[in-house]
Amino acid sequence: MHIDIVQQDHVTVVAITGSIDALTADTLVTALLDELQAGHIRLVAHFAGVEYTSSAGLRVLLTTLKDARQRGGDLRLAEIRPNVKQVLDLSGFTSILKCYAEVSMAVASFPK
Repeated sequence: MHIDIVQQDHVTVVAITGSIDALTADTLVTALLDELQAGHIRLVAHFAGVEYTSSAGLRVLLTTLKDARQRGGDLRLAEIRPNVKQVLDLSGFTSILKCYAEVSMAVASFPK
């Protein structure tokens, strides 16, 4: 798994490439929580490069979402591949996370 983090306006975009599973989940949660602790509470997870997520990946999303919201921010997902979206749909995550077709749409959804 590879993680790239960039600032776009008032939002932190975290682009993830590869699989999110038991072997990679700790690396991702650390990266996301580091951003939150740095005060970057508006996060967009760019999922175009995510090929697979296991329940460990779902736990990362839930942990990050709760922490972001407790700090007054949010976590949003963008450009989710169909097979990963199916996992999110089946697990009920699309009802608690806002999902967008494009990163620019997710970034624009945050108030300035």
